[in-house]
This record gives sequence, C-alpha cells and structure tokens, in this order.
Amino acid sequence: MKIVVAGTGYVGLVTGVCLSEVGHSVTCVDVDENKIKTLNEGKSPIFEPDLEELMKKNKEKLTFTLDSKKAYEEADVIFVGVGTPEKKDGSANLKYVYEVAKEIAENVKKDVIVVIKSTVPIGTNKKIEKYLNSNLKNKVRIEVVSNPEFLSQGTAVRDTLHAQRIVIGVNSKFAEKVMKEVYDGLGQPYVITDRESAEMIKYASNDFLALKISYMNEIANLCEIVGANIQDVAKGMGMDTRIGNKFLNAGIGYGGSCFPKDTKALSWLANFNDYELKTIKAAIEVNSNQKLKLIKKARKYYDDFEGLNIAVLGLTFKPNTDDLREAPSLYNIPILLDEGANIKAYDPVGEKNFKKIYPKEIIYCNNVEETLKNADICFIFTEWDEIKNIELGRYNELMKTPIVLDGRNCYDLNEVKKVKMVYESIGRKTINNINK
Repeated sequence: MKIVVAGTGYVGLVTGVCLSEVGHSVTCVDVDENKIKTLNEGKSPIFEPDLEELMKKNKEKLTFTLDSKKAYEEADVIFVGVGTPEKKDGSANLKYVYEVAKEIAENVKKDVIVVIKSTVPIGTNKKIEKYLNSNLKNKVRIEVVSNPEFLSQGTAVRDTLHAQRIVIGVNSKFAEKVMKEVYDGLGQPYVITDRESAEMIKYASNDFLALKISYMNEIANLCEIVGANIQDVAKGMGMDTRIGNKFLNAGIGYGGSCFPKDTKALSWLANFNDYELKTIKAAIEVNSNQKLKLIKKARKYYDDFEGLNIAVLGLTFKPNTDDLREAPSLYNIPILLDEGANIKAYDPVGEKNFKKIYPKEIIYCNNVEETLKNADICFIFTEWDEIKNIELGRYNELMKTPIVLDGRNCYDLNEVKKVKMVYESIGRKTINNINK
C-alpha cells in the first residue's frame, strides 16, 4: 500500500517509519527543506530512541520529499500528522491541518482515505471532509478517518509498534476495511467507533493522565506538610487495580507537546459550548503552580539569587527526548537569570535546543560533575539516568554548599541520609545533614 504522511515531527515521522516497518511503501512530506535534507541523509531531526535505526533498516521503503503534489497524486492513504499548537486563548490552531487539506484537495487523482492523526477538537474530521470534498479539483472519492495517536516522547517507536489499542473513527465499512489493511501487520486490538468519539478518546485519555499527575502532585504537597512520604503513598495506591500504578510519580509538573495543550484545548472547547470542566481547569492550575515548586523551596535558603552559582541538572521536560516544550527549566531559569544568578547546566541531549533560546546566558557542561563544581545550590528538573546514577557523595565533594532541590525524586532517602547535604524533593521529608 502506498502511504503518504504529511508532517515529519514526532507524530508524522514516527508513524511513517513504523508503517514502513510493517511493509508499506511510505512517503513523508514536509515543507521544511532542512528537515527533508537531514532525513534523506539518514538522520532523524528529532531525538527519539530506535527511530534512526528503523529509518536505516527500512530505507528502501521510505521516501522523504518536499514534492507534496506528486506524493498526493499517487497515495492510497494520506496521514495528516502536522502540529496543532495552542492559540493564546487555549484553543487548538488548525492552520497547518487545513493547509495540508488544501494541497490534498488540489492534487489527489484517485480515490483516497485521509487519516487525521493530529490531535484535533471534536468535530474537526467532519469539517475537514466537507472542506476536501468542496475543494476537490478532480472527480475522486475521498473519506476522512480519525486515527488519534497515543505516543509518549522517548518511547514513541515502542508505543506505535506495540500499542495497547488502535482507535479508528470511521463513517463507512470501506474506510474501516482500508484502515485494517494499514494496521493488521501490527496485530493490535482495534477500537472502531464514529469520528467524534475517536477524537474525544484522544483528549479524554490525555487529560485523564494529566489529572492523575496533578492529583498526585497535590497529594505530594500535602505530604510535605503532614510528614507523609508520597512514594509510599503512591505504592499503596498503585497496588489497587482500580487505580493502577502508572502516572503516580509526583514531581514538578507535566510538560511536553501533549498534556499542556490538550488540557487547555478541551477546557476551551467545553467553555465554547457553555460547559465548564472543573477538574481539567484545576489540573491546569495545579500544574502551573507546581513548576515553580523548587524556586519556592530555594527561597528558604537564599533571599535572592544575585551572584549565586547555580547548577541545573536536566533541561528537557522528560528523559529520552530533546523536546523542551513546557519544560520546567523554561519557567525556572528565566527567574534565576533575572535575579542575577550564574547558571551552569547539563542535559545529555537537550543542550542543542536550549542554546537556541539561551546561547550565551548559561554555561553548558559536559557532565554532572562539571556542573556541580563550586555551586551554591542545585536544581534537578529532569530524571536522566546520568543524574540518577551519580554517586551522592559527589554533591558534597563538588558543591560549595551542598543544597540539592530535586524536582523528580531521583534518590532514595535512606541513601541521602548517609551524605552531608541538604536534600529537598517532592512530597518527602527534607534531609539536612549539612551541619553534622
């Protein structure tokens, strides 16, 4: 089957590469000349484990091009995987989806299924189908299918090849049949439904996970006040199969390309329809406050950050990705810089993207030890293995004042107690051995 994927970001590129893995001939289209050049050199423009290896393995079945006209002319199925970024009012920006739809309508020359993989508000698939059929240049049959993605950055390839379910929203048995031909090679269970329900499944799933994270962060904040341990609480909760043990880790808030914009988009959609999703609204507020949790903790040790040497460990919003979208580092570092702090930072893969924002204001280091040297205080924003695996005694040996504020609960408190340091994490007791 000839498949075309519009967009080579996380969703589009991972989808295209994984579909080539199951035997399809895939053409990935983008308007970014540099991206296409990089892809044609066999390199991935994004950091995603296993992705580049699969690209090389399936290079005979993968094509990367700027020529959307030719690609759409020959396609059996077209996947739309372009971004739907957040507007200022919180709603989803569908500009890029409609730009692709316009090109499809102008260029398709045979019957085709158009699959909306991008996360879009409920009702969008229906509107896109109407738009396509109203603007077709050639007499062909065209149907739109909702097929939301459930990828996590850092595990996107695994999430695609070993998905727990494939959600397909269709209006006809023909479209259902075609979509099963696309995915049957993966051997995964299907959820076949109407397009509106498929669109809602995506938002409801992501927002529920955001709710779990925000709830645990609130419980963690209360644990600090009453002297409980959030990790023990999470373990006890997670053993209840009604709750499950996923997304119960407390920290300094969720980030990335999905949860922040999807919670806001669903909240906006509810308000637009004169309904208030109070739980989602609360999750957005909790997450916003949680991102500054370490700054608030730091104020107990220093009135301001003027002239302080600050070590920052982790810049990306999570490990195993170079994505900075909604990362806590982007909320905290500007505050530290504004108050005159001297910042040294380390991230295994996020440095390149962070330098685009702060090319000279920060000293970028090659490892954890170099970052900690002579620091007055340390902030941990991302739980990379390189950070989790450092010998705890190195904090005391390298820092001027071993005050460590851990936003991701990287270390066992029993091990921390053995080290001369101040250690504050999320939802757990403070360890202060600095004067012993």
